[in-house]
Amino acid sequence: FDSGAQAARDSEEGHSSRPEEGAAAAEGPAAPGAHADGEPEGPVSQLPIVMAISGASGAPYAVRLLEVLATRRVPVWLIVTSHGQRLLSAECGISTLEELRDATGGDWTSVTAYPDTDRGAKPASGSAKWAGMVICPCSMGTVSAIAQGSSRSLVERAADVALKERRKLIVVPRETPLSLVHLRNLTALTEAGGVVIPAAPGFYHRPTKVSELVDFIVQRVLDQIGLDIDIAPRWGGEASE
Repeated sequence: FDSGAQAARDSEEGHSSRPEEGAAAAEGPAAPGAHADGEPEGPVSQLPIVMAISGASGAPYAVRLLEVLATRRVPVWLIVTSHGQRLLSAECGISTLEELRDATGGDWTSVTAYPDTDRGAKPASGSAKWAGMVICPCSMGTVSAIAQGSSRSLVERAADVALKERRKLIVVPRETPLSLVHLRNLTALTEAGGVVIPAAPGFYHRPTKVSELVDFIVQRVLDQIGLDIDIAPRWGGEASE
């Protein structure tokens, strides 16, 4: 068609003949979590991440991880086991999901919670699309159940789905010392495709607060999830003095 005539008509009607300008006008205001130029405030996974909190010691890791994901509006399907809820209460003074929401920024726009007893929920299905799963912290009982394929609860079933669908499964155990049974179960989980991140922070960044130790582990989890989020110093290769 005649591009000159089209441009003239657009000018008369107050429209732009530039595709990018027309597209921007059609899209309207920027979506929540995005700047006016369309760039997101933080990295956002297109598919949900299943996050489970089980009964192993290490509740601060779970709270911090959920805070980072929720404040950046990364879609999260959250499962807290009964022992996980007891753990949150004992170690962080968090007794309900409402208190957990408040402790992780207060905005759960991107977070959906599922009861561990609902084995028919979305995370239990391989046909439901989600990016991967993190169990933080992960008890040795949960590791054992996953390694044996028990699938007795939603957490166990979702982990089973992650392995069979070849999705990323990350477990963060905090147990010491480790028995031969623990080591064999962790080995079986790794051989099946899982990733084990022990809650054993490094000290090369010279932490001065407990929160910095927590961030060290949460950073490694974020890296394994594949999110470009930096909350802790990285090793730069410099020799220490």
